[in-house]
Amino acid sequence: MSSPLAIGAVSAVLRNLLDNGLVDAGVPLSPVNVTAIAPDRIELEGPKATPSLNLFLYRTSPNQGWAEMGQPSFDGNGTRLSHPPLALDLHYLLTAYGVSDFQAEILLGYAMHLLHERPVLDRAAIRTALDPSPLGSSILPPAFQALTASDLADQLESVTVTPAPMDTEEMSRLWSAIQAHYRPTASYLVSVVLIEARRPS
Repeated sequence: MSSPLAIGAVSAVLRNLLDNGLVDAGVPLSPVNVTAIAPDRIELEGPKATPSLNLFLYRTSPNQGWAEMGQPSFDGNGTRLSHPPLALDLHYLLTAYGVSDFQAEILLGYAMHLLHERPVLDRAAIRTALDPSPLGSSILPPAFQALTASDLADQLESVTVTPAPMDTEEMSRLWSAIQAHYRPTASYLVSVVLIEARRPS
């Protein structure tokens, strides 16, 4: 099972897949910035503005397939009797930003194709993404270093990535709530992430 770090680990793996995939595909835009932050934090103007792809986790929900496992149960003394995992689905927006004509559309097309070709985050890809440095994770930012302990690659079920289309009204409400200007966007469901606390043996 994965640790509570798994949610962040999924975002990191997806960002890595997109970042490396754009380089490998030879996207005719350079440089391209791939991020996993809130849309209102994307810099759209000024000298630092570049074509960008952003992955934003906007919602989590209980996974229905694992719902029958129920919640943890306890006896009358408060001793825990069952240890079902916290099974989550993660809902993402994949948004493209351009600084000139057609850049956003080009980026979104490449990104959607990459996720279409990689609908499962296999164990090897997860391990590589979470420990990408040949010198070890010590040179990476502290938050990223922590994700190496997520155990995401070792959970029982595979992590899948599937399109989750929204209608115009739903997408409009979401962007209004984010308080950012709408940009070309696709929505995705990532399932399932199984989080279980480590227990003393």
